[in-house]
Parts: sequence; C-alpha cells; structure tokens
Amino acid sequence: MVGAGVLGLPFAMSQLGWGAGVTILILSWIITLYTLWQMVEMHEMVPGKRFDRYHELGQYAFGEKLGLYIVVPQQIVVEVGVNIVYMVTGGKSLQKFHDTVCPDCKKIKLSFFIMIFASAHFVLSHLPSFNSISGISLVAAVMSFCYSTVAWGASAAKGVKENVQYTSTSTSTAGSVFDFFNALGTVAFAYAGHNVVLEIQASIPSTPEKPSKVPMWRGCIVAYIIVALCYFPVAIIGYWMFGNAVEDNVLISLEKPAWLIAMANFFVVLHVIGSYQIFAMPVFDMIESVLVKKMNFEPSRILRFVVRNVYVAFTMIVAITIPFFGGLLGFFGGFAFAPTTYFLPCIMWLSVYKPKKFGLSWWANWICIVLGLCIMILSPIGALRSIILEAHTYKFFS
Repeated sequence: MVGAGVLGLPFAMSQLGWGAGVTILILSWIITLYTLWQMVEMHEMVPGKRFDRYHELGQYAFGEKLGLYIVVPQQIVVEVGVNIVYMVTGGKSLQKFHDTVCPDCKKIKLSFFIMIFASAHFVLSHLPSFNSISGISLVAAVMSFCYSTVAWGASAAKGVKENVQYTSTSTSTAGSVFDFFNALGTVAFAYAGHNVVLEIQASIPSTPEKPSKVPMWRGCIVAYIIVALCYFPVAIIGYWMFGNAVEDNVLISLEKPAWLIAMANFFVVLHVIGSYQIFAMPVFDMIESVLVKKMNFEPSRILRFVVRNVYVAFTMIVAITIPFFGGLLGFFGGFAFAPTTYFLPCIMWLSVYKPKKFGLSWWANWICIVLGLCIMILSPIGALRSIILEAHTYKFFS
C-alpha cells in the first residue's frame, strides 16, 4: 500500500499550500479507505463465486463487454504507468546512492542507472506468481516504512531551511493553477493498492464460515494505519522544512548525514524492486492470456520468457526517455489512478447494491465520484504542462 509516491507528497504540498494540501491528504486517505472496503466486500458478493480480478467485478457490474472496455484499459494504464514511474524512481535513487557514497567519483548518466535497475527485473519477472514474490513483498514493505521514516526524520533533524518560503514558485496565476492540478494527481498516485487488491484477496482461502473479506479487511486496516504513519509526516514535515524549494523527490533534497541519506535511497531501490513486480504480475498474466486464448500461441517457457523480457525492456526505454518523476506522478495519478481508486468502486457499488436515493451511502458514493472525476480531468492537464516545461531543458538519454 505504501508506494514510492510518498516521496512526492512534500512537493505536492508545495503546489497545494498548507490549507488545501492537508485537506486533500486527509480526504484522499478517507475516500480511498472507503472504496477499498467496497472492493473487499464486493469480492464475494455473489454466493459461491469470487471476483478475483478487477475486470471480472466490472463485468458483473456493467455487463460482459462494457465491463471489459471500462476496466481493462484503466488497469493496464495504471499498472504500466506505475512500472514506468518505478523504473525512474529506482534509477534516480541508485544515482543518488552512488553520488552520496562516492561524491568524488565520475558522474554516471541517469540512463545507465535505470538500466542497472531494470536488470534485476529481467530476472525477477520470471517468477511464476504472487505467492512466489511474498518474500520480496515483505522486504519492500519494511523498506517503504524505513525510507519514509528517514525522509521525515532527516528533514526534521535538518531543521527549517534558511529563508524558507511557502508561497507558489510559479510567477503567474495560470502557472499556480496548473501546478495545483498536477499536485492532485501526485496525491492520487500515492494510493495505488486498489488495482491489485482483488488479486491479493484471491490468494486468501475462503469458506462460507470464514470468508476471505474478514482477514483481508483487517489487513487493509493495518496497511492504512501504516500509510498514515508514513504519508502524513513525510508530506507535512518535508514541506515545513524545505517550503517551495523541495524537490519532486524529497530524498533528493536531503544531503546530510550522507550515510543515512544513502541508506534511505537504497531502501527505496529495494522497495520499488518488489513493488514493480506486484504491478507487473497482472500485466504478464493479461498479455500471456490474450496470446494463448485469442491468438492461439502455444503456452510455453519461451513465450513467457519473451513476453516478460519485452515488457521490462519497454518500461525501461520509456523511463529513460521521459524520467520526469513529478510530472509522471501527476499524469498517471490523475489519468489512471483516480478512476480505479476514487470512483469506479463507487459506480460499481451503486450499480450492484442500488442504495436508497439521497441516503447516506448514495451521497457518499456520489461525492467520491465527483471528486474523482475532477482529479481525473484536471491532473493530466497540469502534469503534461510540467513534463513539457521540464523537456525544454532536458537532454534525452542523458
């Protein structure tokens, strides 16, 4: 549940400001916990049947064809988008680790660090299932808590930056508005678990006496408590210490103590190695299923080897081409995460359960839908502007 998007939250706060920033952080935490509960509940809402994939739930709510058309493209964009962002994150964190440990060494291009990070996935991507990466997931979970703690702890120890400013860095009202839109997507990106929650719940045994939703919901509560312990201190303390001078990755803003900052960046690398695989697994499953069932390929180790290596290579090349962490967070957060996290579960809930019109459940779902639509429409606009501005001064494959 705790993604590398947490590192972009202080930067999002710098674009939102204190009032809007804290409000949106709290609202997002509440809304996404509510929609997560809905998905856990809907997993086994039909007696004797389990919806083990997001698109299966969509097909039940919207119909066989429409459900696929609505859910599958969104899921693919989310999972591929996360993998691209994690390629950038892993490469930048490796670069920061190298430069911190060996400041006098010859500088190495970011492109090479992204390739080094990708090399791990050319191996790990051939593991067969979620259960086989449970050890990697455990390491990733511990690492996310560790680097989040270092991020806010080191920021607090550094103290408030001299001449800190909390005003917008943009020189125009239009620029401030576009930055605000981008920040909405950055916050949305931080809440990514909904896209794989049904696949995770599917791995839990379930009987009528002991349905899987009971342990799954307990796990979600624990996860969201940890999310709050990671996200809120990083966002608030990071912005408090650095103001509008904070980098789009708060760990890049920190320099001392060198050993601690190097360790935190190494923690990020370990975390995104595990997280990449969690989001890549459903994509592998989807591509291989289409090739075998629709295009009549023979299921084999060679097919798996080619598909998975090509996918890892694709995400690596895109990451090398556009390694803009802040802009990518905002774009994918708004364009893909807002639908699958903020309002698609609510639309499904209204479609399936049909709560009383103007009742509490009806209002709660419609509020989430409206807020989610606003994020989905506005965030990509601000993020694309941010990417275009960064591209002006960026030398590709540098």
